Amino acid sequence: MHARTEAKLPAVTLGFWVIKILATTMGETGGDAVSMSMGLGYLTSTVVFLAIFVAAVAVQIATRRFNPAIYWLAVIASTTVGTTLADFADRSLGIGYPGGATLLLCLTLSSLFAWHRALGSIDIATVVDPRSEAWYWVTIMFSQTLGTALGDWTADSAGLGYGGAALVFAGLLALCVVAFAFTSISRTALFWTAFVLTRPLGAVVGDFLDKPLAEGGLALSRYVATFILFATLVTMVLVVPQRPARRADASPRQSPDG
Repeated sequence: MHARTEAKLPAVTLGFWVIKILATTMGETGGDAVSMSMGLGYLTSTVVFLAIFVAAVAVQIATRRFNPAIYWLAVIASTTVGTTLADFADRSLGIGYPGGATLLLCLTLSSLFAWHRALGSIDIATVVDPRSEAWYWVTIMFSQTLGTALGDWTADSAGLGYGGAALVFAGLLALCVVAFAFTSISRTALFWTAFVLTRPLGAVVGDFLDKPLAEGGLALSRYVATFILFATLVTMVLVVPQRPARRADASPRQSPDG
């Protein structure tokens, strides 16, 4: 049996998922605010947000203990770069939502596969050193970008609208909860599935908040929506109890979920 110690990642609780959805929603409105409202465009915005993401991850990896503020800053940075990168792939590259989602799905799966090949497991309980943390954050960035593309594809190309798309992804997340409670499906697989699905849910909710009324949105200012979401997220991080995850000290190659 593995000895357990505290890790720098948060325990996966209900509060974790609520904050994650808030972060992904803010990533959508914040990314759109910079790329569209500020007029920087998708490529320039992606470069800016990618630099912030790399800096945030570097601080997270260098930190010795779990720090909720630093961890969630890195997650927020991954959602904003995911928003602009997905929009760049979908629109500026001219491959559309299906092409963008397919490309990003391949990148996410490739990251998980390469991570598993390199370290023997993609279970977050084995994220115990800078090398595994680097794989963790690369995979998160790809999964956030994939989630944005899936949200846009479902709401726009599939014609479900923001409300319909939100119901679809909320329903899929509910199925993950049911599978967790009543089946023996790998907890690692369920975690990453849910992690990806929270992103399109946040993306369509973010679009619902700031898109024009004629397109089915509430027509809120992207700046106002981003500020409200950020204030709510900060409050949640401060108020919701968060504890470090418990991790395995043994080699990742011995992880049962690998």
